[in-house]
Amino acid sequence: MTEPQIQRIMRRLKCSQEEAMEILLTDKAIDRGERMEFDLSPEAEKQAKKFANTGTRQTNGQKTERKRKENPTKATVIAELAQFLTENGHEMVEITNKERQIAFKIGENAYELTLVQKRKPK
Repeated sequence: MTEPQIQRIMRRLKCSQEEAMEILLTDKAIDRGERMEFDLSPEAEKQAKKFANTGTRQTNGQKTERKRKENPTKATVIAELAQFLTENGHEMVEITNKERQIAFKIGENAYELTLVQKRKPK
């Protein structure tokens, strides 16, 4: 323990030297990762972590899953590209994602075509 630290704690927190020394010792114990009397029990800590990472949003106590907006334009483009590839004799044309991806084969080679919609410039 260094005297300047104790003096600084005493001055800023307006406490006695014994309280400042206790604060300093407690801070060092926390820095080392020791469990303190005010920490949650291991079971309660596990439960708190479980509730913290739900993956859903809560609005006024009700869980709401985020729903992705449909994009009929992209779905139409993918369907028409798949139809074009099928009509032109390409093998194994498969829509792997109805608004994004088509997989197909030309001879022995396999290909994937991905459609990306760009945002409007600001």
